[in-house]
Amino acid sequence: MPSPAAPTFASAERERTSSRLDKGKSELPELALDLGTDLDLDILRRPSVLIDDIIATGGLTDSARATSPARPSPLTPAPRYPGWVSEVVAPLAGFIDEAIDPRSLFGDLREIGEGESGSVYAARVIVAPPSASGSAQGSREQNASYVAIKNVPLLPNGSPKLVDLQRELSLMKNVRHENVLSMEAVYVDLVEDGLWIKMELMELSLADVLMLAEEGIVMEEKSIARCTRDILQALSYLQSLGIAHRDLRSDNLLVNREGVVKIADFSSAVQVSRDEPIRSDPAGVIYWQPPEMRMGSYNALKVDVWSLGATVWEMAQAEPPFSDLADPQQMAYRWPPLSQPNMYSRSFHDFLDSCSQPSSLRPNPDELLKTSFVRSASGRQAVVQLLAECRAIEGRIARRQSADSDGTVSVS
Repeated sequence: MPSPAAPTFASAERERTSSRLDKGKSELPELALDLGTDLDLDILRRPSVLIDDIIATGGLTDSARATSPARPSPLTPAPRYPGWVSEVVAPLAGFIDEAIDPRSLFGDLREIGEGESGSVYAARVIVAPPSASGSAQGSREQNASYVAIKNVPLLPNGSPKLVDLQRELSLMKNVRHENVLSMEAVYVDLVEDGLWIKMELMELSLADVLMLAEEGIVMEEKSIARCTRDILQALSYLQSLGIAHRDLRSDNLLVNREGVVKIADFSSAVQVSRDEPIRSDPAGVIYWQPPEMRMGSYNALKVDVWSLGATVWEMAQAEPPFSDLADPQQMAYRWPPLSQPNMYSRSFHDFLDSCSQPSSLRPNPDELLKTSFVRSASGRQAVVQLLAECRAIEGRIARRQSADSDGTVSVS
């Protein structure tokens, strides 16, 4: 499929909303000037100087120097990016690949999601970017035909989102694990003044899967155990680095086409020491928050296990615990009973019970990896099959919606 000559996020947006009317953006007319003379554009770009000063003094006056922009020199090199962009991205300089124009690497942009800091696009790889990793994971990244690109707009006055992004990039700089979704590269797009953050293109989030429960999707216990095992392996690795995610939930657990679950979005994550793991700032979404976080100070390295338990409960029920309560004060210290408890094994119930223990008694990820529930996990293929069922249902829904909009009858 040919790539547009100059693909932009704006063009992707226009394609996504092609049925809408264009309400008022007009292009500037191209001017054709015939001045009857050849112009040296380099001369036009040079700063003007005061001729009288040169004649009188043989050089520039202080006032003329003050109004003339300094020329780049080896000691003051020209900025990489024009105007305000250089100043805005300066704090992220250590993470940006300045040698590469992202539009030479990725094309055919299609919006697939939207977050607080920017939209996420699927993009076709035109030229595989160099990989900093020699691992098998790095090889898969290089061989991918599509990637995910998160576009974070740049503003002349900066943005708190860039401060958060700098903190997240610093935290995750050396984090590499099969079950953690990393930000693989950061580029500056000078066409539309934005940051392009390259990541692996994932298939669905666990939240996407569970939203299809009304269409017949059911997560079997062994498939839940398979996903749980992936999450625990990631948590074990993160805790070895002193990192607490603090926003673990189905929306931030993504599945790739090979059925591998990865933890994403580390914007709320912190790094603490085992000797001083106590924090007091709340994070995450209340349905997955441990009770101690709602009360004050807490052990940051204990909260993710509670959130994992709440997510396992959610995978069984297709909705998060306490989601039927309007008042957070009514939330108990343990999760509600399952609606169909007899569908699940004793080891499943024991696992949930362990995750909901008080912080001081709550097991760590390594201990949970040894439980009967996790050791009974299905093979990876069961998750791949689950994804295929989800895609088939999404296809039927899309055809049904298309038929409804056309006023025709659809038989699904």
